[in-house]
Order: sequence, then C-alpha cells, then structure tokens
Amino acid sequence: MPFFRKSPKTNDEVDWSSLPRHIAIIMDGNGRWAKQRGLPRTAGHAAGAETFRTIATYCKEIGIEYLTVYAFSTENWKRPPEEVRAIMSLLGNYLTEALADMERNQIRINFFGDLSTLTPELRALCERAHNASMRYSKAQANICLNYGGRDEITRAVRALARACAAGERDPDTITEADISAQLYSAGVPDPDLIIRPSGEIRTSNFLLWQSAYSEYYFTDVLWPDFSKEELHRALASYQKRSRRFGGV
Repeated sequence: MPFFRKSPKTNDEVDWSSLPRHIAIIMDGNGRWAKQRGLPRTAGHAAGAETFRTIATYCKEIGIEYLTVYAFSTENWKRPPEEVRAIMSLLGNYLTEALADMERNQIRINFFGDLSTLTPELRALCERAHNASMRYSKAQANICLNYGGRDEITRAVRALARACAAGERDPDTITEADISAQLYSAGVPDPDLIIRPSGEIRTSNFLLWQSAYSEYYFTDVLWPDFSKEELHRALASYQKRSRRFGGV
C-alpha cells in the first residue's frame, strides 16, 4: 500500500514511496523578488542561492536521486556585468562550502554547460567539487552553468558529424541514444518533473532534448520564496498525472 503523508501547511498528499527519480528546476524570479523589496538584484540572487541549498539538501533527504538546476544560461551573459559577477561569486561561495561540507552532505556534483568561458579560479573550483564528490552515489546535483539547450544539441551534432567525416560512424546508423550520449547529461536519466517558479510559462532553452516527455509544474512563487511545502505541491501534482509516453 502506498504511504501518504500530508504536506505541512497544505492539503496536498505526497506518495513518498513513488517519487520522481529526477527533478529539474528553472530557478527564476530572483530579480523580481529583490525589486519587490526595494533591494538590488544581487540580493535576490543571494536569497535564491540559499533556497537552492535548502531544496538540494531536502531532495536528498526524501530520496530524489537527481536534481538539475538552471543556474546560468548561455543568454545570461547579456545581463549587467556587476550582476554576472555577483552570480559567479555566489557560485564560487557555494562550491567552497560544498567542498567543506562534502562528507556530511554526500551529494555528487556535476556540471552541464561550457565551463571554458569561466574564470580559471571558478573552473578549478568546479573541477575540484566534481572530482571530490565522485565517490558519492545516492544523490546527484547537476548545475547547469553557461548552459543552453540548443547549444548542447549543436555540440552533440557537431561531435557526431566529425565522427562521420572521419569515417568512424555511418550517419544512417545514428540513433537517439547516440545523440543522448553526446549531451552534457550523458548517463543521467531524463527529468521526470521540471519545475518553474516565478509565473513564467516557458522552457527558456532548458533541457530541450531531455524534456521530451517530462511533466511540468508552474507556480507564481518566486524562487527565493520556493519552500519545501511548494515542492510538496509540485510532487503531489506530478503524482496525479498519467505518463503515457505517447501510448494509450
């Protein structure tokens, strides 16, 4: 029999024995959260970083195997330089703390995206966090950094095209699995549930290939205000759906 527990402060019921294996989140609304409070946008990003820490830890506690978050897109470089610097500084702080608390948290850290444009110091932190956490296997956090879904697919196609040009592959034999194997997410199951806070209802170039059959949950709650209770609502909504994957 499924085990149900009422979520705190809501009437939503979550079946804790049937959770999605992989949740992805578009962490949106930091800037608007700050503006509503008369604060600089950087304050919103700082608050959003704290929310990420809380939700990532909680996902591990309840048994979510994979959490993928959209931290910085290929388009986010268009933002004001001071905002970009603040986001990168917050990421550096998070990785430094993650390294210090790694044995306690035991979360494997992975990155999706082109890290070559980051500063050498931040790239080194990303590499250290990834390598040091490889021994953990129960929970994995994928941080999408300088990531774009179209860019990811383009890179995968180029890699396969080079193999075909070199005579290593027959283009007529290329399968969906071959393309998946060239993506940043190779080896990671596609997300079951994608959550977007902030009231926006679009995918914003996030996991375009991987989200073909993902369920979506949209909420007006801004990311810094996204709570465990809101996650419960998303999980309860997901569990009410029938996932047919094109079948009947």
